[in-house]
Amino acid sequence: MANAASGMAVHDDCKLKFLELKAKRTYRSIVFKIEEKQKQVVVEHVGEPAETYEQFTEKLPADECRYAIFDFDFLTPEGVQKSRIFFIAWSPDTSRVRSKMIYASSKDRFKRELDGIQVELQATDPTEIGLDVIKSRAS
Repeated sequence: MANAASGMAVHDDCKLKFLELKAKRTYRSIVFKIEEKQKQVVVEHVGEPAETYEQFTEKLPADECRYAIFDFDFLTPEGVQKSRIFFIAWSPDTSRVRSKMIYASSKDRFKRELDGIQVELQATDPTEIGLDVIKSRAS
């Protein structure tokens, strides 16, 4: 089931890992990459529940695009524990133009496969996905 616009399929493992993160909280994060030769989105890395946001952002390459999911826990001003599932489209300025185009054209279809995303961020450099940005978008 390839995306007509970009020809990218979504590996079943992507959906399974996302469901495990969402329903069972088995993972804190998931990093996905597009395998251009296989024309599909695959899981590159999963983060354990104890993973910090800083450890997660270190998994995003400085010069390559990725999709990522992060399950962010926070306290509301009233002191209530909450969680938000973030989808991050990571497209650094230094990545290849072809790569940026493929990721951009595949993003919407890929997101539709992951039911339950609550906040979306598009980022081209680390400052756009800093912890302060995540905190402000969570509430």
